[in-house]
Amino acid sequence: MEARVLEISERIRALREICEFSLEEMAEALDVTKEEYQACEEGKKDFNFTFLYKCADKFGVDIVELLTGEDPHLSFYCIVRKDEGLDMRRREGFTYKHLGYRLKHKLAEPFLVTAPYIPEEENSPIALSTHEGQEFDYILSGSLKVQMEDHTEILKAGDAIFYDSGRGHGMIATGGEECQFLAIVIKSMEDEASC
Repeated sequence: MEARVLEISERIRALREICEFSLEEMAEALDVTKEEYQACEEGKKDFNFTFLYKCADKFGVDIVELLTGEDPHLSFYCIVRKDEGLDMRRREGFTYKHLGYRLKHKLAEPFLVTAPYIPEEENSPIALSTHEGQEFDYILSGSLKVQMEDHTEILKAGDAIFYDSGRGHGMIATGGEECQFLAIVIKSMEDEASC
């Protein structure tokens, strides 16, 4: 397992212990089994964006704190230059660049996402995930096959989708090439620190 994954796992474990949450409480909050949660916390299994997002929400911290160990410091504005977003590789082949990681007290998490085209996934069921809040995705290049519970849509460059991310959703690149899109994850208005 890469060193960065182990560092993030250690931060998650430390925050869980500080907040005095049991493994069972965390697993329930993240909608995974205790064994799945424990494997991630121990660095034995990689975690996806939804796992990290839900951990940050449960601990009442910024997701950037889980990724870097530092709390964002800027309170007015931040600029992230081209290709300088905070890298996050949390799903096989997918890359996320956090485009607002330096700003504290964010109401939304903006990401530049690159989804790889994987031919085997083209006609396979798409894994669905959920997290609190809403999400807005704007396609910059390529095509994205989006599964919204029982509905499937194909989005192309210039298309956008805005949805309740508390409901099942998932996506893959389609059409023979990677897809790049802007994803803005908007926090739930009820989100507040839990410990």
